[in-house]
Amino acid sequence: MKSAVVLMAYGSPERLADVPAYYADIRGGRPVAPEHLADLVERYRRLLIEDSSPLNAITEQTRAALEGELGLPVFTGMKHWTPRIADAAEAAVSSGAEQIVGLVLAPHYSALSIAGYREQLERALAGRAELRFVESWHDEPGFVELLAARVRGADAHVVFTAHSLPARIIEAGDPYRDQLLETSLLVAGAAGLSAWSFSFQSESPTGEPWLGPDILDHLESLHRQGVESVLVCPVGFVSDHLEIRWDIDVEAQEKAAELGLRLERIEMPNADPGFVKTLAGIVERALSVPSPA
Repeated sequence: MKSAVVLMAYGSPERLADVPAYYADIRGGRPVAPEHLADLVERYRRLLIEDSSPLNAITEQTRAALEGELGLPVFTGMKHWTPRIADAAEAAVSSGAEQIVGLVLAPHYSALSIAGYREQLERALAGRAELRFVESWHDEPGFVELLAARVRGADAHVVFTAHSLPARIIEAGDPYRDQLLETSLLVAGAAGLSAWSFSFQSESPTGEPWLGPDILDHLESLHRQGVESVLVCPVGFVSDHLEIRWDIDVEAQEKAAELGLRLERIEMPNADPGFVKTLAGIVERALSVPSPA
């Protein structure tokens, strides 16, 4: 049976002029506050993303490397930009694939994130191929060890971070926060860390409570505790997204400088060969599971 992979990511505007359309897509028809759009445009401008996006290029590098590692066709599908998840599904079916592995470049499950990717992919496939969707890979040994290698031996307090989500997911029984904490515990244990903590980042201005503590508040707390040096390990991200290059490299760095803290972050997995091998192992395991009767 011929197989293919649809590798999914959030997506990023290709150039500065695309930001309004990209933000409108994220909002999904909800009103766009002009000040929030202006702020997003300014962030991309300050990151020197004018005519091409290095963020999308990273996703393509990962896709190409995974295809080479697996020897199977791999198609990229973006949740909020092009190529769309539907485009990737169509390409996979057109390639003759009878079974398709859906893999999101986000290790932790939430009904507000991963479930949306699955819904889009299922809708696009419309039963034309068997879907083997990977719900979560937050405790994948290769992923844990890759992060552990990046923080092992650190002489700084390690702060694991992930994208915040509305706090209402906890009451709904969403596993997102628990999976993040499990990943952090696994990485800390594998690296032999004695000084570490966890915080969220990248909260959106929706007017409702979001999961915390936020990284900027957390840095203030660590400063009060006498911490002088921090190493940020974004366990909820695998690429140099805007949330890394802006929220950590700019905002968190500015907050640390204000507090007199030394702040660094790990190198993101991106298309690291070890990370690609881990992704390949996840896909191969998904394909090895017998189909339901």
